[in-house]
Amino acid sequence: MIRLAITGVCGKMGSAILKLAAGDKDFHITGAVEKKGHPMVGQPARRIVEDVPDDVMIVDDISKVINACDVVIDFTDPHTTLENFRLAGEKKKCIVIGTTGFSGDAVREISDSKDVKAVMSPNMSIGMNLMFDVIDRVSKVLQDGYDIEIVEMHHRWKKDAPSGTAMQLKEIVKAAQTGKQWEEVYGRKGITGERKNEEIAVLGLRGGDIVGEHTVMYAGIGERLEITHRAYSRENFARGALAAAKWIVRQAPGIYGMKDVLGL
Repeated sequence: MIRLAITGVCGKMGSAILKLAAGDKDFHITGAVEKKGHPMVGQPARRIVEDVPDDVMIVDDISKVINACDVVIDFTDPHTTLENFRLAGEKKKCIVIGTTGFSGDAVREISDSKDVKAVMSPNMSIGMNLMFDVIDRVSKVLQDGYDIEIVEMHHRWKKDAPSGTAMQLKEIVKAAQTGKQWEEVYGRKGITGERKNEEIAVLGLRGGDIVGEHTVMYAGIGERLEITHRAYSRENFARGALAAAKWIVRQAPGIYGMKDVLGL
């Protein structure tokens, strides 16, 4: 049985992960963490999900629970996640990171780490990770003569834009079409002139309670191909995070992605 600690446990993703983990016989929940000052700190985690063990209290410091866990699942914010990642490395614990919005320096620090067992992905959805694979293949075929635009939609409370998933899609396109001098565009206004051949746009929309939608458009002359993934529930992200947690405990130290977890 895998001993699991969840950070951001009262958030939308954290509570979804807690709910699924509580009903999964492969996990024993040993830690629930929230930010300092949150009204649920000091309360039993079963106030969020009834099936959580009675002795699991919500704490505001991961150091209070990390020794008792095998894996941390972290959906918080870039600063907190980086601190949790460092502590996981120090304590020789596995960590699954679903947080987005990292700075370049933070991404490099995580990516260059040699001794930590981690899965890091901007999107834990199995369907979305299949889309990553599809976009790589399509982008290698539809090169000259096709303009590529990426559009993402999320709920009004999302804090970063464009989404980490949209940025990952952009990087997949760029890696698939080598030799181009890409110009990245994050919005258009005014007299912008004609679209350049090696321009790639990433556009973010925010509103309502949209869980997540990502579209990559390949617009040619006389035809247009659009590939879209829509998430209707956070359960699919939570399910992917738990799959990553089960997988990472059996691996050698390293920084992995969901493609590794899924064998893509």
